[in-house]
Amino acid sequence: MQAGTLDPEVAFLNASLIPDVFPVLAAAHKTLISKSRESLTTRTLHSELVYNYSGSKHITESLKRCGISESSSYVLAARFNASPDEMKAVEQLINGKEIDLDEFEGRADQAQIQKHYKISGPELGISTLADAITCRIAARDAL
Repeated sequence: MQAGTLDPEVAFLNASLIPDVFPVLAAAHKTLISKSRESLTTRTLHSELVYNYSGSKHITESLKRCGISESSSYVLAARFNASPDEMKAVEQLINGKEIDLDEFEGRADQAQIQKHYKISGPELGISTLADAITCRIAARDAL
């Protein structure tokens, strides 16, 4: 993904850092806005999605932290405007079993998410983990 040579192009995210699909949708929206303004920070649309989900302003750090590695065992594959044939091609890139998006919350590594996004206990008293991440995604460029 970092080299931009996947065919079809696809974003692979570390799913253990995803407590809900909504923050991913917020990052995707931000990515599409950047694309429409021709102001992508990364080389490809799909690496931009990983970058926007990370909450960091450092591209390499974002791709390492929120992307996948050789040891990744829980992955979210995302593709913009995918055709059925492209989805089948993406399935061929992954060696594993598909699960429902509703399983995110139960599989999320909450301690790692809190550490990565610097989410405090008191903040979780008034907000959900997904809302805290979404807020950081939305506010990153303003800070």
